[in-house]
Amino acid sequence: MRKVAVVGMGHVGATVAHYLVSGGFTDELALFDTNEAKVNADALDLRDAMANLPFHTVLTVNDWSQVRDCDVVVSTLGKSKLVDTPDHDRFAEFKFTRTQVPLVAKKLVDNGFHGMLVDVTNPCDVITSMYQKLTGLPKNHVMGTGTLLDSARMRACVGDALHVDSRSVVGFNLGEHGNSQFTAWSTVRVLGKRVLDLAKERNLDLADLEERARQGGYMVYKGKKYTNYGVATAAVRLTNALLSDARTEMPVSNYREEYGTYLSYPAVVGRDGVMEQLHLDLTDEEEKKLVTSANYIKNRLKKEEERAAQADKKNEAVG
Repeated sequence: MRKVAVVGMGHVGATVAHYLVSGGFTDELALFDTNEAKVNADALDLRDAMANLPFHTVLTVNDWSQVRDCDVVVSTLGKSKLVDTPDHDRFAEFKFTRTQVPLVAKKLVDNGFHGMLVDVTNPCDVITSMYQKLTGLPKNHVMGTGTLLDSARMRACVGDALHVDSRSVVGFNLGEHGNSQFTAWSTVRVLGKRVLDLAKERNLDLADLEERARQGGYMVYKGKKYTNYGVATAAVRLTNALLSDARTEMPVSNYREEYGTYLSYPAVVGRDGVMEQLHLDLTDEEEKKLVTSANYIKNRLKKEEERAAQADKKNEAVG
């Protein structure tokens, strides 16, 4: 029996839940949200959808005892409107998510959760690290969707430029799921060639393609004030790799000892989480960009923790 929980039933969480149910990817699905009316309405809506689906999924709502035997818990809680800043920085969500993640982690620990944890909550790499520390789960059992989505955006941009299906493009965006990420062009292949060679042959502007991939989420956000389909699909793909022991290579946020942080780098994902970490033959410039991104994640986390501690101390003084 496959069992999954989704924590946070906003736009992303609801889309993840719908994809899991409509695809028949899980036998049991536990839904959680602090908005009781919303999560109950989603459960009712999903129940009604099942009448026209070839699959049946057992649904439960806000019952934390259900996580004890969950194979995968997907964290999708957040407030995307906080990202509506001039620099589109996902760290803007941290002032909300840093207070909520410890509460969720405690519920997981108190109810004996010992499965895999997939984080979508932003800032993804930092929150993934927080979940691992707060739950005490093995590092390879806690991972974030990271640049699995950004890599898909890059592949879509390259595919559009070359008039081929994005699934025909392979390659990775690495580092932070945020502004310091970059496309490792040395890893990108399409039409049987390195894209670096094709760029010369077909006059491709790789810098423009990279920026379009990086800004993809904000273009979606600009139009509807949230994103959901792309990131939810990435989350479900990662969840399915865990459930089915697919041992799929994908650029998820996983803990890299050599960089001292969670960041996105290709890993083989299966039933036991991150089962093998890859070591890419990056160029010197790409390696420097990865170190820069890792340092950015660590420095921002330190800065935000210090700011949060000061705010908490100030609130205590006022109280």
